[in-house]
Amino acid sequence: MATVAAFSRNQVEHVVRDVLLQHFASRQPAARSKPNPLVVNISARHVHLSEEHLEVLFGKGAKLTVQKDLYQDGFFAAKETVAVVGPRRRMLPEVRVLGPCRGASQVELAFTDGISLGLDLPVRISGDHDNTIGCVLVGPNGVVELQSGVIRAMRHVHMGPADLDYYGCKDGDRVHLRVVSEGCTTVLEDLVVRAGKNIKLEVHVDTDEGNAINLDHASHVELIVPGAKASCRCQH
Repeated sequence: MATVAAFSRNQVEHVVRDVLLQHFASRQPAARSKPNPLVVNISARHVHLSEEHLEVLFGKGAKLTVQKDLYQDGFFAAKETVAVVGPRRRMLPEVRVLGPCRGASQVELAFTDGISLGLDLPVRISGDHDNTIGCVLVGPNGVVELQSGVIRAMRHVHMGPADLDYYGCKDGDRVHLRVVSEGCTTVLEDLVVRAGKNIKLEVHVDTDEGNAINLDHASHVELIVPGAKASCRCQH
């Protein structure tokens, strides 16, 4: 006849407590990864060139030369500049080219740049050239007439996988940016989330927006996710 082991009340309570703790621990959501440092940068007027247009403007076999690396790995401000010409021969001289080359050329300007050139700039995500306007680019070796691709870049935030997880976002979502600066605390709404691998957490605003919020003297910045129970904060 089998012998049943006797357990004291304390032993039974200990076993039950361990089982319950293991059960509830297995149902807890995984801890969210810490976000990368939040960086907010002004994206000044610039040009992206296709390889074809680079050769037209700077000569056959021309390559972009690095002047300064940008915050995102693999991207840089080139030494090369072009003149951007709008209607009635209004011109912005020496607009910086950013590298590397793209499949299609694109010009990104601020609202006041558009006024200066006489262009009504559409607000678009980079790469969205449908129904956009064109301009003329002038380089040291040639001229390119763009039929489209001149935009005012929609303000946006670049996020990598860990940042998407932390903020509970996905590509294409909208978040807000709160900027605290002396006498000018501001919330910029509807930044588009642009997701990608090997991407650092970075907000891009244009020159007009950066000046309006006094970004150079900001003491604190944070991303706010609409609908979240609490703001996801990250110090500038």
